[in-house]
Amino acid sequence: MNRVKKLSTELLNRYPDKFNIDFQQNKKTIDEIARVRSKELRNQIAGYIASYINRQTKEQNKKIEEDVEET
Repeated sequence: MNRVKKLSTELLNRYPDKFNIDFQQNKKTIDEIARVRSKELRNQIAGYIASYINRQTKEQNKKIEEDVEET
């Protein structure tokens, strides 16, 4: 597991309610709760978190739609 995924996963596990699909908001949140010296690394983490949450949301919506179609 690379550094970005590891740090992102750790932040999501510690602060699951502080992140969302908004990249800009995730950058601000990371600045508040973590010390990331590199702007590039912070942006990569914020982008990974945003895409991860977006992917999870789409999977949940797809599952809900499948459940509705079955009934």
